[in-house]
Amino acid sequence: MGCSFVFLLGGKVNGNAEGGKTEQSCNALRSMARMHMALGNYAKAEPLAEQALSLAKTENVSDSQLSMCLLDMAWLCKDRGRFDDAEVMCKDGLELLEKARGKNHPYVAYTLRILGSIYQEQGRYSSAETVLNRALGVMLASHSSTDHIIAPFQVDIAKLLVARGKFTEAEFYYVQARALIDKSYGPNHLYTARVLGDVARLYTLQGRYSEAEILINRALAVQQEVYGPDHHMTAPTLLTMAGICKARQDYTEAERLIEKALSLSESNYGQEHPVTGKILSRLGRLYIAQDRYTEARDVCQRAVQVLEDSLGSFNDHTAMALNNLAKLYAHQGRYAEAEVLCRRALDTLEQIFDRNHPNTADILETMAQLCDKTGNHAEAARLWRRVEQIRSHTQAAIAKVIK
Repeated sequence: MGCSFVFLLGGKVNGNAEGGKTEQSCNALRSMARMHMALGNYAKAEPLAEQALSLAKTENVSDSQLSMCLLDMAWLCKDRGRFDDAEVMCKDGLELLEKARGKNHPYVAYTLRILGSIYQEQGRYSSAETVLNRALGVMLASHSSTDHIIAPFQVDIAKLLVARGKFTEAEFYYVQARALIDKSYGPNHLYTARVLGDVARLYTLQGRYSEAEILINRALAVQQEVYGPDHHMTAPTLLTMAGICKARQDYTEAERLIEKALSLSESNYGQEHPVTGKILSRLGRLYIAQDRYTEARDVCQRAVQVLEDSLGSFNDHTAMALNNLAKLYAHQGRYAEAEVLCRRALDTLEQIFDRNHPNTADILETMAQLCDKTGNHAEAARLWRRVEQIRSHTQAAIAKVIK
């Protein structure tokens, strides 16, 4: 959880005389919930936040207090993978907050960050971009661009740009944010570690593995110092480390890291959570890279099932899981089924992203391999050319950033 979100939830509210005691009770419950949330103990936080929201709805409390309770629950619903519920609560909280504070209050900006994160989990990247840009605009209206309070907004936009395959623009925001974060939070702060992990993931996607390794090791050291060695909040860090190992063909270590992340996710979120599905998809890709198709089969099928059930069919993570399954079917000679999956995956990505998204190249590569296997070499050649165009476009952008 970002430190700015904790700040939002911790903001003081002004209850009226009649609702004073109730407001105090809500604040006490929310404070205990936030303590657990700050440490990633969302299961312990949720009943406290639910109790605070129930109290706020049945008693005479301020709009500000009710909005805060709704936003607590929105964040918790998001963490539990209940994105539709999270969106409803966040929008209700936003409406109350705008009524109580005005549309240009910093608390509104923090709420828009929460809404943006929900949209991003749903794969609604255009909607996320709209609300995050509005949030940053609200903050810049009352704060200098060099104020450390701006950094989390820049980080959120950077993460969104990474998801959309816009690595150059993402690094621009990360550079600005890190300068503020390093100065304000210090090297051993959890938020600093989280951002280091985010930047390391970007570098890994760009193939800048040595730079990524330095940052991810720093991030993990801080996280393990605070959380301990086996906490689910370290899972994203472990996955980035696994990506570096996979790129260096250290498959044994990559598998160990992914399996540890999977175990942490299953124990905290459960087997049907989208985080678990995403990690299963990563594990399936690793098995396929090693031609371990028997092991990949169950993992890939399970990943598709979990992601379709939790995120729906129209989601980029689901699309990439379908692509993994298509690769597996192609190896088994099930070419018609593989083609159907590829076309579903490609249609999804091309509706969500632009035509040069790096993940699109991965699906086109699978389709080109299918065409080669079935003797349609002319179509395969066309697809290979498009794969090369996308990857050349991505590499040129990366080279420009490095230079």
